[in-house]
Amino acid sequence: MTESKTLKISEAEWEVMRVIWAKGKTTSPEIISILSTSMDWKPATIKTLLSRLVKKQILLTELEGNKFIYQPLVSEEQTMRSATEQLFSKICAKKVGKTIAELIEEADLTQTDLALILTAVDKKEKTAVKTIACNCIPGQCDCSEHQHRD
Repeated sequence: MTESKTLKISEAEWEVMRVIWAKGKTTSPEIISILSTSMDWKPATIKTLLSRLVKKQILLTELEGNKFIYQPLVSEEQTMRSATEQLFSKICAKKVGKTIAELIEEADLTQTDLALILTAVDKKEKTAVKTIACNCIPGQCDCSEHQHRD
């Protein structure tokens, strides 16, 4: 797996990667078989997505006989962490906690999931800060740090 870096993949590329992460190593006919049914995509679309993922160094491709074998160069966990970092970098630092709370409210979670979240909250409570500074450029948010004083 590659070192930690910002991974930018589209929603369609994410669907391709989900198949490859599940399989470990796979061929384009196997990927096409799964995605042409579940996503109603044409083989050419899937091959284009595979090519993009190889160019982005997210997939490794090897020729075995007359077939290309695809395998991930990054884990699903690395990709999810990168997507989370990208999401939080786009919102005001003061709104991260609220966003996490809303994600928890909206998600279907098991008791095991909730136990993991509660453990993380317990750990975080020991190091939580009293306030968080806004990281937005004036005009990007409506927090009190950017309110105009007349």
